[in-house]
Amino acid sequence: MNNLNVAEWIIVGILSTALLIFLILGIILIVKLIKLTKQAKQILETGQSIADKADDVVDNVRSFTYNATSSRNVVLDFLMDKIGKRKNK
Repeated sequence: MNNLNVAEWIIVGILSTALLIFLILGIILIVKLIKLTKQAKQILETGQSIADKADDVVDNVRSFTYNATSSRNVVLDFLMDKIGKRKNK
């Protein structure tokens, strides 16, 4: 037979209530962590997309700068030839 006195029933009640509270809090925490993980993944994907776009912009600027430098060198060479020919005459 079950011969638990009142103090033992109170302790069992308190412990079972604490266990229930911790179980509910644990489930809520796990759900929040899963949501946070999904948001972090989305942020990382967005950041990667931004980095890729920035890399494309840098490549475009680099090619534009290279083309501008090449054009400037051609123009300078042409002008130096014309000026040099006039000085030689």
